[in-house]
Amino acid sequence: MKKVLIITYYWPPSGGAGVQRWLKFVKYLPDYGIEPFVLTVDPDYASYPQNDPGLVNDIPAGTRIFRTRSFEILNIISRFLGKDKVPYGGFSNVPRKNFLHTLLRLVRGNFFIPDARNGWIRFATKKGREIIETHEIDAIITTGPPHSTHIVGLKLKRRNRKLKWIADFRDPWTDIYYYSEMLHSPVAKMIDRAKERKVLAGADRLIAVNNSVGRLLATKIDDAGKDKVTIITNGYDEDDFNFESAPSGEFIITYSGSLSENYKPEVFFGSLAEIVRQHPEIDFKFRLAGNISSGIELELKKYGLYPIFKYLGYVDHAALPGLLKSSTVLLYIFPETGNKYTGSSGKLFEYLAACRPVVAIDSPYSDAAAIIEECQAGKTFTRDDHDGIRDYLEYLINEYKKAGGIKAGNGVHIKYSRSKLAGRLSRLIADL
Repeated sequence: MKKVLIITYYWPPSGGAGVQRWLKFVKYLPDYGIEPFVLTVDPDYASYPQNDPGLVNDIPAGTRIFRTRSFEILNIISRFLGKDKVPYGGFSNVPRKNFLHTLLRLVRGNFFIPDARNGWIRFATKKGREIIETHEIDAIITTGPPHSTHIVGLKLKRRNRKLKWIADFRDPWTDIYYYSEMLHSPVAKMIDRAKERKVLAGADRLIAVNNSVGRLLATKIDDAGKDKVTIITNGYDEDDFNFESAPSGEFIITYSGSLSENYKPEVFFGSLAEIVRQHPEIDFKFRLAGNISSGIELELKKYGLYPIFKYLGYVDHAALPGLLKSSTVLLYIFPETGNKYTGSSGKLFEYLAACRPVVAIDSPYSDAAAIIEECQAGKTFTRDDHDGIRDYLEYLINEYKKAGGIKAGNGVHIKYSRSKLAGRLSRLIADL
């Protein structure tokens, strides 16, 4: 079997979407003749925004996992602010107008490049060299964010030019929608972009999580290297969704993931509020599983939705499929990016697997909109389409009244199963 070292910061017991992608690849790659090794951070030294200890049970038996120490500035910060204030991606749990948090973002953006996990680089690089030599590794894969992981790959590649390296981008680097909130100085931006260019030029192959990220990466490398970009999306594990869920008698709308002011969900809140007023006979419930900012709670109260709102906090991944399949409608919102990046969130594919209609708030030209249309899984609306959202909710309510539950999808979503995606990844590895 070909041996591959996967270098990932996020690994169980860490929770969140960043863990799922490579945990599932590790599960299915052996089916295609690839033996995965994993290099990650020791959880005693890590600064995870979320923890999901149950994910440890998903690690295949016999997987060789190597953990290292790290120096984590966020752990120092958490001693003063609390463990729950380790920032999520997009800063959905960090107050925007708080002076201390603004100062911390300023320090983070200018002294910890490319990110606050750069204290892991030297430990991971040293261990990586040892693993590669001891186990005769054929190729390495780095996945970011945190993009410090790619710096580890760059150092290992420089040490051994014959070593094949795949860099996996789950999100953009210097084009991420919240990049400006890091308050980089011009010099810090220059340094960060230089690191990004070196990674893109040094990797043998680049994986983008969607077409939008792929296009961004292609603009940053010369024409001769553009063919090294491959799209391998996120997906869902069929094993997680192999059950049925009976209707509850409630019209349940569920949103999974972080939600902050950057997402601008007001148009949906306004449309839902109107529908709730028009249908007092319906027992509505609006559930949110993830992390929300204080501003979102204020918006919910403003639109009179707080009585039907249920905040679940972070939900362990083992419980998420049941939560999605017990829903009537699933809400998907992609953050406002100024049309710079119109990608798709990993949760979309688990929405598809749940086979419930999706109401999406996003650009009509986004990757998510195309996938939803391809799978006939729902509809996508712009942030100013109040009437369109209201009318679609009205349609769904009428369908709900007929059957007590609504199913969506045409079966095409099977192409996004983790097993099939691992097959694509294995072919990429084999061609190195």
